[in-house]
Amino acid sequence: MNKLFCTFIIPIQLIVWPLLLFGQIPPGYYDNAAGLSGTPLQSALHNIIDNHTVRSYNQLWTDLQVTDDKPNGKVWDIYSDIPGGTPPYEYSFGSDQCGTYSQEGDCYNREHTFPKSWFGGEVSPMYSDLFQVMPADGYVNSQRSNYPYGEVGSYTWISQNGSKLGSCIYPGYSSTVFEPIDEYKGDVARNYFYMATRYYGEDGSWPGSGMVDGSQLKEWAKNMLLEWSNGDQVSQKETDRNNAIYNLQNNRNPFIDHPEYIELIWGDGLADEPAYQADNFAAQNITLTWTDATGTYLPDSYLIRMSDTGFDAIAIPVDGTSVSDDFWNINVNYGEENCMFKNLDPNTEYYFKIFGYSGSETYIDYKTDGNILQVSITTSN
Repeated sequence: MNKLFCTFIIPIQLIVWPLLLFGQIPPGYYDNAAGLSGTPLQSALHNIIDNHTVRSYNQLWTDLQVTDDKPNGKVWDIYSDIPGGTPPYEYSFGSDQCGTYSQEGDCYNREHTFPKSWFGGEVSPMYSDLFQVMPADGYVNSQRSNYPYGEVGSYTWISQNGSKLGSCIYPGYSSTVFEPIDEYKGDVARNYFYMATRYYGEDGSWPGSGMVDGSQLKEWAKNMLLEWSNGDQVSQKETDRNNAIYNLQNNRNPFIDHPEYIELIWGDGLADEPAYQADNFAAQNITLTWTDATGTYLPDSYLIRMSDTGFDAIAIPVDGTSVSDDFWNINVNYGEENCMFKNLDPNTEYYFKIFGYSGSETYIDYKTDGNILQVSITTSN
C-alpha cells in the first residue's frame, strides 16, 4: 500500500494583529445550497447571487482600481501579465485608459470576457457585471473581439504574453477562438460558470454564440472549461477579486468560494469513496499558521525562514534583497495566513521566524524591528 505523510498542523502564536474580516463570505451565505447537486444546485446558487447591486458602466473605471490592482498598484491585465516573470508592459490606473490604440502597450480598456453581443449589447445588468468585466490591453481586446475562448493549434496572431488567436482544436468546435495563457484559464472558466448561474433562467432573449446557448455552455465549451478550472485552481488574486466585487455588487462568485460546486453541477459529482485507509501515519510536514496584520502600512507578503540548528541561525533578511522559495524559506501572500514546510527529517527539531514585508525585488522592505515572532517544533519518528 502507498505511504501517506500527513500534514502536522502546529497552531503557533504568530498573532500580532487582529484578523481582517472585511469582504469574507458572510455566515450562512450558501446555506440554501447545502446538499444539492445538478440543476437544483445551480438554481439555488442563482437565487443566492441574483439581484446584485448594479454598477454603472462608467463606474467600472474606478471599480477596477479596487478589483484588479496588482500588488505594485498597476493594472492586473490577464492578457499581458506574465505570472512569476516580467510583463512586456504595465498600465497605471486612470492615466492609461483608452483612448485610441494602434498596437499593444498603448492603453487599457474594459474587456467583456463574456462578449456583450452574446447577451444583446449594452443591456443591464450583464453589461457592467464586474465578474465578467476585466481590464485589458485595448489592442489585445480588439484582437479577441467577440470570439469564443478555446484552444488554438496554429495561431494567426499572438500577444506579447502568449495569448493566441486561431482555429480551435478542442473537440467539438473548429472556428476561430482566443486562448489566454494557462495561468488564467481557470479565472476565465469560473467567470463563465458564474454567468451560467447568475443569469440562469434570465437569458431567453440572449443571441448566444458558438460557445453558449443564452448563458448556458455548449457541450464542447463545458468540457473544456471543466478542464481549465481543474488545471488552474483558484488563486489568491481571484479570492481577493471576489471579496472586492462583493463589497461593490453585494454578490459573490460561488465557484471561487466553492470550486467543488462546478463538478457537482457540470461534472461527474463527487468521486467514489476510497477502498482502503492509509498506513505509516507520520508527521514529516509542518504547517504554520498566523493571523494577518490590520491597520496602516499593511505587509504585501511574509517571509518565513526555517533552521534545524536554532533560532540564532536564522538570518535577518536584508532590505532590497528578495529571498526565493526553497527548502528553508517560503514567501506567503498577505491573506493566506499559513504555509507548509515539507519533507522534513523525522525526530528533528525545527526553528521558524516570520518577517512581514512590502514591495518586491530591489524595492523589498522587511519588518525586522520589534518582536520578531518565532516557534520551534519536533517532527515525529
